[in-house]
Amino acid sequence: MAAEEVNPDELEIADELIAERRAEAPGETPEDMTSWQRPITAAIDRINYRAGQIIALMMVPLIAVVVYEVFMRNSFSILQNAGFEDLARSLGLGPTLWVYDTSRMIAGMLFMAAAGYGLMRGVHIRADFLYRNWTDKTQATVDATLYLLFFIPSMIFFTIVASQFWWLAFSKGETMQIDSAWGPLLWPARTAMPVGAFLLLLQGIPEIFRAFHKMGKDRERWFVRLLPLYLIGLIWLVLAVFLPDTVPGGEWFTDVMKARPGLSKPTIGLIMLGAMLFVIFIGFPISFTLIFLGFVFGIWGSNFKLTTLLLTLNTNSTMLNDQLMAVPLFVLMGIVMEAAGLMERLFASIQMIMARVRGALFIAVLIVSTIFAAATGIVGASVTLLGIMAGATMSRSGYNVQLAAGTITAGGTLGILIPPSIMLIVMGPVLEVSTLDLFRGAFIPGAILASLYLIYTLGRCWLNPELGPVLPEEDQPDTSKFYGAEVALICLGILTVCRVFGLSLGGAFGAVMPFGGLIVLAFAVAVAHAAYRRLNVLRMVLPIAVLFHFYMIVANMGDDGGLPIGSTTFAVFTLLLAFLARPIYSAEADGGFYFSELWDEFFAGLMPPTILISFALGSILLGLATPAEAAAMGAFGAILLSLAYRKFTIPSFFDSLVKALEITVLIMFLVAASNFFGAQFSALGTPKMMTELLLGLDMSPYLILLLVMALIFLLGWPLEWVPIVLIVVPILLPTVQALDVYGLERYDLMVWFGILVAVNLQTAWLSPPVALSAYFLKGVVPNWDLKDIYLGMMQFMLVQLFGLILLFIFPQLVLWLPAFMSGN
Repeated sequence: MAAEEVNPDELEIADELIAERRAEAPGETPEDMTSWQRPITAAIDRINYRAGQIIALMMVPLIAVVVYEVFMRNSFSILQNAGFEDLARSLGLGPTLWVYDTSRMIAGMLFMAAAGYGLMRGVHIRADFLYRNWTDKTQATVDATLYLLFFIPSMIFFTIVASQFWWLAFSKGETMQIDSAWGPLLWPARTAMPVGAFLLLLQGIPEIFRAFHKMGKDRERWFVRLLPLYLIGLIWLVLAVFLPDTVPGGEWFTDVMKARPGLSKPTIGLIMLGAMLFVIFIGFPISFTLIFLGFVFGIWGSNFKLTTLLLTLNTNSTMLNDQLMAVPLFVLMGIVMEAAGLMERLFASIQMIMARVRGALFIAVLIVSTIFAAATGIVGASVTLLGIMAGATMSRSGYNVQLAAGTITAGGTLGILIPPSIMLIVMGPVLEVSTLDLFRGAFIPGAILASLYLIYTLGRCWLNPELGPVLPEEDQPDTSKFYGAEVALICLGILTVCRVFGLSLGGAFGAVMPFGGLIVLAFAVAVAHAAYRRLNVLRMVLPIAVLFHFYMIVANMGDDGGLPIGSTTFAVFTLLLAFLARPIYSAEADGGFYFSELWDEFFAGLMPPTILISFALGSILLGLATPAEAAAMGAFGAILLSLAYRKFTIPSFFDSLVKALEITVLIMFLVAASNFFGAQFSALGTPKMMTELLLGLDMSPYLILLLVMALIFLLGWPLEWVPIVLIVVPILLPTVQALDVYGLERYDLMVWFGILVAVNLQTAWLSPPVALSAYFLKGVVPNWDLKDIYLGMMQFMLVQLFGLILLFIFPQLVLWLPAFMSGN
């Protein structure tokens, strides 16, 4: 099969947001580039390349300090609850003052200082669906023009203003006082702003030279001839802005900037919005477009001083945002887990377990994609790996290509929604709600979508068995005669251990002894392993496990004597599983019952990522750790798993750090730029005017919200989630906040709206023409026709819309778990 010839090591599966990652090595230039441009381009590329490598290493101390804080704080809490507070204090355990500030300063320096590296690698996002259809000469001409007119001036302004902002902090010894108990000096972290802005400005020069080379010698000559005039004009502009007394016309330019506009500020904001859409759809990198337009329209609508203040403050607040600190850590966790090869083992084992069921590969794909989504939150990684693992087998087994492609791409998109979703982490500060509540709110919708995908695929296979036939005999595993009992016992064992794990994580055993939860969990796992290996132990443990679940009914019974629904359901289900496992007590089982080898592979693939996800995600949902702390622990755990599976090497880990840095720069620099643009847009009063206009219409608030969701749905076709969440959603937010929908309070409304947007934006991955999932899948399964992939994706997009309608009609599907977990 052609699909089997793809080499996964050659695929960039962590860069689904990146428009066009540069293929050539840093410092490598075309031989026919103009001679005087080649050494300049190579030198600047190498400078930013080395800077990026050094900055990527900063993730290691970031993980270390956060893991240290979690260990110190929770060790102290455990010993304190057990009555050993004096011992804990004598050991120096307890919460720290310095880790919180140190970690967010390191995280802020990551994306800001590496911005130039991101541009050198070509990872700044652009809406290039129009751009890619132009000729090379047209692309190069537009790039060169926009870099000269937009990028260079705005980056010079940014560098100068950031330097002034840094000097202010350095000269006055400014400390972090607003939200810090430690109060560290600010200037070391702020050094990343002028340094990063300068490296970004410097990298603009090679980008211009590359555009010159791409457009051809004839057009290049015209640009080169105009360069002296351009440089003179640029120098005059910079001096006129910052030192107006030193150049002729400087005072006149200052008066022009201070002049009040003839148009109203909201009207200027509308022009700003139109200009932003025009330039973005041309295909210029979105971050730089937002910074330049924020400068121009901010000066036009207000003044230069306010504009520069908004730029520095918004960049600084993005750098020090403790919620956004989780972005690089969760990304790194996903990339390291992918490199460890855990998902391949899990998929192979589930495929074997379900081999005798119609649509077995569909089930395996959806289960693995759900687990991988919870482990990584990276869509491209999920789609690519699932395509590599399942594509060839599905083709060989006679599976329907359209349904197979739809299952793989739809399952991969769950990474957008299921925590720890990178999009939800970014969306939290935008909506001004806790990322924790967004995670909790996304849990049930994610499970609903995964279930809908499963019901749809299995339903189609039940109606038409040819869509997903039973796997051929050569692909089926060797099992015992009591395979049904095997499945029932494995399910019962997993449910029981998970129940004990949940009690341990919730602190049920912590009051008994120090580290009581870990001790009880270790004992339960040891007993389960003994039962798994020895039939006589299994026969004794089975009734004890059933009694344990029935005991939980009594333990969780309310004061009114009412039966707890959850515990009762668990107990009845375990009783059913025990009934199905009754053949192990027959005489025939003494020599004929055994657990097949496929279960060893299943546990080897399932348990490590499940434990990692449970600790990371469970600690977030239970409120035991912040998303950033859970992300650091998850990244640390992924490294340990990589070591345990002997997949860890220094070069591969360094490569993972660099990949994580690239995605972090892409997202976080756009967050900073969009925050600046949004602050300028709000200062002009345009969102307020738009809100009053919409609310002034005689329309139901539900209809207005439907129009908002329809707009986001349509924008999800040409745009990725990043610009929609960071640009479109803040523009629409004042309107949504003013709506009276289901009587929801503002906070609950924002959590619900955030999950609706997240589910809606999954269409960006399932809707042509920009559906990158299709191209990722086509890349690893080249014998599948792109038309069939699209048709398969469209089926699941309709399933997804059905799920979105359910969430719209029943908001408690989103809001129940956050309220329950917070005790309301």
